[in-house]
Amino acid sequence: MKRSWTRAIGATLLGFSLAIASGLAAADDGHDGRDRGERDNDERFEGKQIFRFDTFGDEDFWGGTLKLHTAIEGSRFGGVGAGVSPKAALAVGLKVDVDALPRSLLMALRAGNVNLDDPAVTLTLLKLNAIVGVTGHFQSGLTLKSIGIQCALCHSTVDNSFAPGIGHRLDGWANRDLNVGAVIGLAPDLSAVAGLLNVDQPTVRTVLASWGPGKFDAELFLDGRAFRPDGKSAATLIPPAFGLAGVNLHTWTGWGSIPYWNAFVATLEMHGKGSFSDSRLSDVSQFPVAARAGFDNVRSDPDLVSSKLPALHQYQLALAAPPAPGGSFNAGAAARGSKVFETAKCNSCHVPPTFTEPGWNLHTPDELGIDDFQASRAPAHGYRTAPLRGLWTHQKGGFYHDGRYATLLDVVNHYDMQFQLHLSAQEKSDLVEYLKSL
Repeated sequence: MKRSWTRAIGATLLGFSLAIASGLAAADDGHDGRDRGERDNDERFEGKQIFRFDTFGDEDFWGGTLKLHTAIEGSRFGGVGAGVSPKAALAVGLKVDVDALPRSLLMALRAGNVNLDDPAVTLTLLKLNAIVGVTGHFQSGLTLKSIGIQCALCHSTVDNSFAPGIGHRLDGWANRDLNVGAVIGLAPDLSAVAGLLNVDQPTVRTVLASWGPGKFDAELFLDGRAFRPDGKSAATLIPPAFGLAGVNLHTWTGWGSIPYWNAFVATLEMHGKGSFSDSRLSDVSQFPVAARAGFDNVRSDPDLVSSKLPALHQYQLALAAPPAPGGSFNAGAAARGSKVFETAKCNSCHVPPTFTEPGWNLHTPDELGIDDFQASRAPAHGYRTAPLRGLWTHQKGGFYHDGRYATLLDVVNHYDMQFQLHLSAQEKSDLVEYLKSL
């Protein structure tokens, strides 16, 4: 519609610009009358809208192919099954944006006058665009036509200011409550996924059920390796999307930069209509699923992703890591811990202020003292030095790419042994408080 509108008034705009050109003697300096800060602000706002609300056309997959919307609405509204109630939606980690709720609904919620076991309420929330990262497309009333997802589904949460799972948006925060596998598993038709992986639908559902809260396996649809050699799920923790300005490789195993991963996820994982190119995915020995599916060179017409990558990148770069709240760490111990961080040479890899390495921030599994399973699923066969700002926000689910270390003290103990630091119990404790303060 926008392009039609542009063509319709094209002659008018041309005449207007010529009139200005003939009446003014200003030199063409490439500016549009706004300073750089204003243009940056506009692009960041556009990126914010894209991050929060753009599906990139992926509703054709989630609704049209998987028919996920029919399970959400239930048979009462033309779908299948019992439908998804607000209570069930919150239980799998979906979040509700309190700022999208009308005052009347907020008052009813406070008074306990909303039936949170009724799927009709979930559909109403979708109509209000209040479920973070999910968009419902409606036919009429509360009957859905399709459903789409956004970046915010995995990389935003809420502050729980109204109730658990209901509050103001926190963009860039990893949603460590979100059970992605359980959400996808609601879909009545997973034949497209099963066909991609060359397995049956029950197998797909078993794999999805193995992920658990806060985890997603992006590489599954590239290599088909659903489980580690020890039998544990191959899924990794959802990483935060804040604090990435100045950071080179921003995924666990260093696939690429922010715009790389945005294009990858929007096109290959969210199944939006975009373009994506990476010749490494044509390696049939490492990426048999991707090579078979032609994921190394995807082109969509129309392309609903590529034009949005610059603004999306700008917004993500503007997402600073949130400072640790007062009282969440021992300030005196953290001050001592900062000295330990230096003397133990933690800062040789976690270089302030990004707390990762400037330049190529990737290490071999042997350097880190861990197995190579997840590293072997990435082209560079390494693990990224994770930036540490805002570490306090994602303590749920464990640490490292797969949550193998339950606490920060477990991480410190690992490095103490790996690098023979010989830290005392007090030094370890102080170091943990410093990490919580970042």
